[in-house]
Amino acid sequence: MYKVTMASLTLALFSWMAFAAPPVRKYDDKGAPPFKVLKEGELPPLDAYDNFVIGPKYTPAPERKKVEGVPEGKVEQFVIDSKETKLFNPGIARKEFGKVDPKNPKTLIVETFPIDYKRKITVYIPEQLKTDQEAPFQIIHDGPNGKPPAELLNIFNNLIAQKRIPPIVVIWVANGGGDAQGHERGKEYDNMNGDYAEYIETEVLPRVEKNYKLKLTKDPDGRVVMGNSSGGSAALIMAWFRNDLYHRVLTTSGTFVNQAWPFDPKYPDGAWGFHETLIPKNPKKPIRIFISVGDQDLLNPNVMRDGMHDWVEANHRMAKVLKEKGYEYQYLFCQGAGHSITNAQAQFLPHAIEWVWKGYTPKKEK
Repeated sequence: MYKVTMASLTLALFSWMAFAAPPVRKYDDKGAPPFKVLKEGELPPLDAYDNFVIGPKYTPAPERKKVEGVPEGKVEQFVIDSKETKLFNPGIARKEFGKVDPKNPKTLIVETFPIDYKRKITVYIPEQLKTDQEAPFQIIHDGPNGKPPAELLNIFNNLIAQKRIPPIVVIWVANGGGDAQGHERGKEYDNMNGDYAEYIETEVLPRVEKNYKLKLTKDPDGRVVMGNSSGGSAALIMAWFRNDLYHRVLTTSGTFVNQAWPFDPKYPDGAWGFHETLIPKNPKKPIRIFISVGDQDLLNPNVMRDGMHDWVEANHRMAKVLKEKGYEYQYLFCQGAGHSITNAQAQFLPHAIEWVWKGYTPKKEK
């Protein structure tokens, strides 16, 4: 017979709290930034830097459908073995979630072990691209194990054909495995430094150029980095710590919370620090950023009761400090949507991609 102990009851309670459905947040809740409520199916103006409410009913964007006569980009793939790289070699994984550090409730004690892993890289090359010129490109985190969804490829095909974005190379970079503290994905995405940007710069991009005979731009204004959840925080982390490499960021359900591991005293709040101290207390950087969150997004999904694990509050705070500092930003609060806001993305993603590229002009090559 299973023996019930206080420890097992506590673990069960934490497990229930981790997976319990988050509450529905209202756009006019106390502490929320001021929003403009859009009509069903409506999207914000492309020239707006502000906060908008969409949903709960969503109209799938027409750009998701294949259009006859529109040139289709080709999709290529290759694999990077961690044993062949200088950075993130070996990777890490954890044995169990970990426990709160009694000396510091902002972090966890996690036991990890080294791993080797393989990372798939997926590359979209538009037909309109002139390969003798430097190509602007978009990095997308959490790249697929298979091929990207056809709807997403259609979006890029259609936006390029309609000249709403330039002919860009799109590079999906798979993560190194696992999630959050103690796993390779968490090490890559949640830590507050430029390591992952350096990994992509030195390990991924040169392989893309060599494999497909491309010249990728060095202009940070011609580089977008996009991600969901921790991939979203990773996108901003890359642009913040390597602003010489990236100026444009697109996030959905961005994990702007305290999930960095191991503890770094320079950034004690992890990505929560972006809206707590980093953005408000530093000079404005040339970053154009799209953020979005669901009204049922995550709330305290782990054992760290540190007040820094509410995805909705984190994105609300991001919107406030971005507006106060005069950043080019757009924020969508998506009603009737949970973490990753997949139903809302079906409507707004083409708009978000067009918005984040707006204003880009290729620099003349020397």
